[in-house]
Amino acid sequence: MTEELSLARTLDDIAPEEWNALAKGHPLASHAFLHALEASGCASLETGWDPHYLLLKRNGQLAGAMPLFVKYHSRGEYVFDHAWARAFMQHNLPYYPKLLSAIPFSPVPGPRLLARSPADRTMLAQAAVSLAQQNALSSLHILFPDDADQAALREAGFMFRETVQFHWHNNNYGTIDDFLAGMTQQKRKKLKQDRKKVAAAGITFKWLRGNEITADDLAFFYRCYERTYHEHGNAPYLNADFFERIWRTMGDQLLLVLAHRDETPVACAFNIIGEERLYGRYWGTTEFVSGLHFETCYLQAIEYCIAHQIKVFEGGAQGEHKLSRGMLPVKTWSAHWVRDARFAQAIANFLDEETRAVDHYAEALVEHSPFR
Repeated sequence: MTEELSLARTLDDIAPEEWNALAKGHPLASHAFLHALEASGCASLETGWDPHYLLLKRNGQLAGAMPLFVKYHSRGEYVFDHAWARAFMQHNLPYYPKLLSAIPFSPVPGPRLLARSPADRTMLAQAAVSLAQQNALSSLHILFPDDADQAALREAGFMFRETVQFHWHNNNYGTIDDFLAGMTQQKRKKLKQDRKKVAAAGITFKWLRGNEITADDLAFFYRCYERTYHEHGNAPYLNADFFERIWRTMGDQLLLVLAHRDETPVACAFNIIGEERLYGRYWGTTEFVSGLHFETCYLQAIEYCIAHQIKVFEGGAQGEHKLSRGMLPVKTWSAHWVRDARFAQAIANFLDEETRAVDHYAEALVEHSPFR
């Protein structure tokens, strides 16, 4: 039996069916999603996301893979290490470039060490550390790994950082009213009032999936998405070409929630459908309507999950406001290796303190559950 570790600079060199066989059916870890990021130029050397795909081949067959990026900044990661970068700079040490395993611009937990066995996942983690060492990179970061990856990363000696997201869980609800009935009277009343405001503004909704999504629908969504970024003084991370690519290659896994008034679209939310989860990703609107954001992004998604028996809705990173909409705190993780032993120890000490603070925060959130 022969084993070989290598690097590919483009997913064009990797057969989609081989990659996807290792990706556990996770849509954002799929060949199509990652290839669209690369081919559209969103994740590229020019944007500070230089792709490197670590491959493990056994007897010529792909047995393991790991999306890696040489990063020249920390934007688009949703795990914030700017303070670490400043500390390196203050000691005249380079923090960038660093090595990163993540789904670019996507704070979505899932597989990062794509392999079938724990031993192969550990081998990939150790090989990635060796790559960082051999190339004198400051550090290696694995963002939002799933449970199986976490076990391998702990075995490989990584430090762990804890964060909190808000996910909605489907308790076998038959209707949206069943879900609302489980909430406290105050939270239920507020949600119903918000829904009435949206309806009183003449807003109705359509769920569009797969081939129901037209080129005009996609173009309207992108105008909304782009406007959201520009209103905050930023350029969007993702371009129209990226969305057109996944529309062509992942159509049935895409869900648009389209808000209309008198057949004129006014807002849109873009979601991705997994095997048991709905991933809320992007949104935008052409005008302000009270309650429209929460209805379009969250309550419509929850209603879709109930109607289609989807177990979990992940509403994205951060956002305590999601708690009152029935989304509960869930701990997520990132794993870190730092080459300089002095900084590694300092960061480990920091993470110990931060983890205690995050644990207290998560406990406080549970005490404010919107459910009875």
